[in-house]
Amino acid sequence: MAPHADLPPGGPNGGSDGGPDGGSDGPEPQGTLHPTPPAVVAAWALAGLVVGLLVRPVADRLGATAPIVSWAQPLALLLVAAILGVTAHATWRSVHVRRERLEPHRAVNRLVLARACALVGALAGAGYLGYAVSWIGAEADLADERMIRSGVAFLGGVLTVVAALLLERACRVRSDGRA
Repeated sequence: MAPHADLPPGGPNGGSDGGPDGGSDGPEPQGTLHPTPPAVVAAWALAGLVVGLLVRPVADRLGATAPIVSWAQPLALLLVAAILGVTAHATWRSVHVRRERLEPHRAVNRLVLARACALVGALAGAGYLGYAVSWIGAEADLADERMIRSGVAFLGGVLTVVAALLLERACRVRSDGRA
């Protein structure tokens, strides 16, 4: 099998992967990550709200059946919120109570997870809120069921955002290097 044409000889880094057998022993790159801005979370929530409000009218206009919300969707969001909450608590205890140093790659992984979950939680939660609101006053057979389940999913989305932002906060270290 021929080597991939886009890769330079010696691998993707041209043979200098920074490891012991070929690369720079320079200092690790420095950088900072800032907390997720509230405006970004609000923008994702606004987008979700608009989409949620449009689902039912668009389905009606196309002659399709509006989606049914089963208990799986809200429970999945609640499960994600619980996992994030447990991870945030464990990280907080480790870094801020026991004063253990969080390895940089683990901190970045948790920060990326937290940011992604905050944005998706805002989008999904607000989307379910919009969907629930679109059923207010509807005479459909399953309108109440859709509103209740969408409301619980909205709560799961809010809890996901809160837990994700707490995880992001738990990974924070002071600029002087101390937790």
